[in-house]
Amino acid sequence: MRTLRALVVAALLCLVPVLPAHAAGLTYDFEDGTAQGWGPRGDGVSVTVTPDAARAGSGGLAVSGRTATWHGASIPGPFVRGVGYTVTAYARLVAGQPASTIAMTVQRTPTGGETTYERVAAATVTDGAWVRLSGSYLFTAESTDVQLYVESSDATSQYYLDDIVLSPLGDPTREPITTDFEDGTAQDWSPRAAAALQVGTTAHGGTHGLTVTGRSASWDGPALNVLGRMGKGDKYALSAWVRLGPDTASGKLGLSIERRTGGTSSYERVVAPKDVPAGEWVRLSGTYTLAHDVDFLSLYLESDTGTFPFHLDDFTMTYVEPKPIQTGIPSLKDEVPFTMGSAFTRPETLGVHGELLAKHFNGVTPGNELKWDATEPREGEFTFTDGDHLVNFATEHGMTVRGHTLAWHSQTPAWVFENATKEVLLQRLERHVRTLVTRYKGRIAAWDVVNEVVDENQPDGLRRSPWYEIAGLDFIRTAFRVAREADPDAKLFINDYNTEFPRKREALYKLVKQLKDEGVPIDGVGHQLHLNIEHPPASAVEATIERFATLGLDQQVTELDVSIYTDFVSSYDTIPPELLVQQGHRYKELFDVFRRQAGRLSSVTVWGKSDDVSWLRSWPIPRLNAPLLFDDDLQAKPAYWGVVDPSKLEPLVRELEAPAAVVKVDGRRDLEWDLLPDAPLARVGDVSAGFQARTSAAGLYVLAEVTDPTVSAGDRVTFTVDGRSRALGRTSPGVRRTATGYRVEALLGSGTDVEVAVDDRGTRTTWTGELTPVPAVKRASAPRRPAPVLDGAVDRLWSGVPEIRTATWMQGDSGATAKVRSLWSGSTLYVLAQVTDPALSEESANPWEQDSVELFVDPGNGKTKGYEDDDGQYRVSFSGRITVGGTFDASGVKDNVRAAAVTVPGGYVVEAAVELPTITLEEGTLLGFDVQVNDATGGTRTSAVTWNDATGRGYLDTSHWGVLRLAG
Repeated sequence: MRTLRALVVAALLCLVPVLPAHAAGLTYDFEDGTAQGWGPRGDGVSVTVTPDAARAGSGGLAVSGRTATWHGASIPGPFVRGVGYTVTAYARLVAGQPASTIAMTVQRTPTGGETTYERVAAATVTDGAWVRLSGSYLFTAESTDVQLYVESSDATSQYYLDDIVLSPLGDPTREPITTDFEDGTAQDWSPRAAAALQVGTTAHGGTHGLTVTGRSASWDGPALNVLGRMGKGDKYALSAWVRLGPDTASGKLGLSIERRTGGTSSYERVVAPKDVPAGEWVRLSGTYTLAHDVDFLSLYLESDTGTFPFHLDDFTMTYVEPKPIQTGIPSLKDEVPFTMGSAFTRPETLGVHGELLAKHFNGVTPGNELKWDATEPREGEFTFTDGDHLVNFATEHGMTVRGHTLAWHSQTPAWVFENATKEVLLQRLERHVRTLVTRYKGRIAAWDVVNEVVDENQPDGLRRSPWYEIAGLDFIRTAFRVAREADPDAKLFINDYNTEFPRKREALYKLVKQLKDEGVPIDGVGHQLHLNIEHPPASAVEATIERFATLGLDQQVTELDVSIYTDFVSSYDTIPPELLVQQGHRYKELFDVFRRQAGRLSSVTVWGKSDDVSWLRSWPIPRLNAPLLFDDDLQAKPAYWGVVDPSKLEPLVRELEAPAAVVKVDGRRDLEWDLLPDAPLARVGDVSAGFQARTSAAGLYVLAEVTDPTVSAGDRVTFTVDGRSRALGRTSPGVRRTATGYRVEALLGSGTDVEVAVDDRGTRTTWTGELTPVPAVKRASAPRRPAPVLDGAVDRLWSGVPEIRTATWMQGDSGATAKVRSLWSGSTLYVLAQVTDPALSEESANPWEQDSVELFVDPGNGKTKGYEDDDGQYRVSFSGRITVGGTFDASGVKDNVRAAAVTVPGGYVVEAAVELPTITLEEGTLLGFDVQVNDATGGTRTSAVTWNDATGRGYLDTSHWGVLRLAG
């Protein structure tokens, strides 16, 4: 217990205009029989010490005689200016009083200002039990008349107070916050709206957790006031464990921040809502950097949709001590022959993040702050606070700015399209474009005028956005025209993703050429390049740059990152170091392309400078990803060295499967080689190559396809297998000239450690890796026939069609199987599957756990470790229910399948048609193809069998499917 003398000293200290290094803690337990400095607030109020008010011990404070909500007990000046405190107290109503909200509030008058009232803590209190009030408090302005008082929402409530504790934090922005609910209280958490918070025994750790019920909206739930606990520019790690409430089968929960400045609220995601399986505790973890001055700051739990109950436990918020940036390494911007850019946000202009930007980049792109929802959320109401901040930062540091973006189908407020005729929409667009471009005239060097307007799956290649549906191509023409008028010196770009893929590349090329021929003032094309560590090859990126170079336009890489994942589902708890090495070599290959193409490429922008700010941490699912040049601590990764000095990278040992096969060694490319794509060797100068291998009892068959337009005496390929080398020149046996170079085939001794080296006039291109023998790639034939009627009947049209059988078990070793036949007609592949399965079930809610047939079709036979946008997984249940998978949302293929299913004695028949609009079907076409039969018993899948793919990853990865060859 602190004495009254200590209270007086503390009160005097709060008037001293010096920030103290330390302040004493204060405890008021009333055990000495006195009020210990507490007195009445309001006329007629009585504050007395009585045993009836004791929570523990012999005394507590009784408050009565109140006639206004602000009446109660108060104490002068217990806080020291500049010191943060945690404040706790226990309250209980006198018997017979109705439940009310008891709150602890600070009254103070800043020097030269008006008196303020600041809520410290509050809780609903009854006469049935003691309730803990808990919060934190800090003030920094010189102030007089500082009082802490306790008030009630009921003007006449009588209540008891006891065990009031004020604990100084030192620097409150560095002190961790931990809530585990083990004391049986909500520990400072309060509802955002109608939610009820109750401490119960459903716990992640210990014996208590917080149960959240009665939510009124997806955003309603538990919130924690962290005002004063986060410092501007500081980074914090936040973690919470959540679990769904009873009778909730599924749901997504996330962690967000609400901040207010001058009464205006903003909301920021810390952890995007992630799946919480029923019955499981799931950790939500992320980092947050406070980038604004605020007068309100709260973190809260929310769901993506719905108001289901959930549990919360073991929350922590911890200050992350920043590592100094590395000043002794080369600056990226000095190592490349073009502008080196980074996307950035307001928090990244502060502290070490800002230092990293200034050291390494001479170009920046605001990630969200110039988009329509950020700049004109309501018609005619423009806001530029964050945009101005970012542009000013760039100007101060001599950086060029890319404006992103003026017209986009996403992040555009709904009002833009509401009740919009073409004329109205174009007027809204013109005003918006003119306002933004004029505001930043001379300060933003380039604009993404329109963004992502191409959809290669449409007949005309154009995205069916509200912009296009209302205004057609005129929205693009208008946006470019107005932007040119507003700032004639700014470079105007059309920007899109997946331009490295041939279909998207050609659709965009066609559009740009048309607009350019019309006189639309397009200055350049932006290629986003959201890639992964394996796909697509760097050669595809180079082909795109070379293709658009024929239009005579500037080109920029606008949103580069390299995911460590090749699919949309996988997730690592810890990223394997070898993947980061592989990523470093991937960046090396890409920047080799960019340097070669520097005459056609004026800028390369990475979409974020460091992994901790990457959008790929939350898209397409929340997962640990590391796609950028610097790590979470802003330290250089292998990816950075791949750009700056590849000699510092660890050697890359690649992996390649070598299927069983026998090949005729004559320099001709047998069909066997076309079943799989060549593994690429990085291009050096004008020379590149691809490599494959096949295993057999006779040895190792190898193939090298070399692109080398210039013939020289030293041209050769050297294969080294387990230390044994063999070199073959252009005139060696098994070598044949091709239109772009030469092809090498050879039969070597068996082995697994392989190096392939291609030499050309003093330069060498290599591939080093390990081969894994695997079974032969299965292939089947599909003849051309008239289109069958989809009715599940095995009619004469299927007679004589080659049959394959599912016999590769990926789950179990017995169960349902199928005999499968395929044919084609026009642009459609038809498949007939006769399934043997005497017991049929669709009890599970998951379609893959129902009796069904899955057809996997890759029109390009790309054999990639992820799905391309025209690859499809088409599932048909025994009752004819169709579900479609593939790329993240399967939008490109979801309408491609039709099917019928008929049950028959002992099983069922599926007859399906899969449209393949992205290729021309003709004799000799190779399709990636597989079939899977799922066998269900009750609500679970008991077995699964395929034709070729034994990996169990066919729904993610096309690389192990078989091959279907179209016949005449």
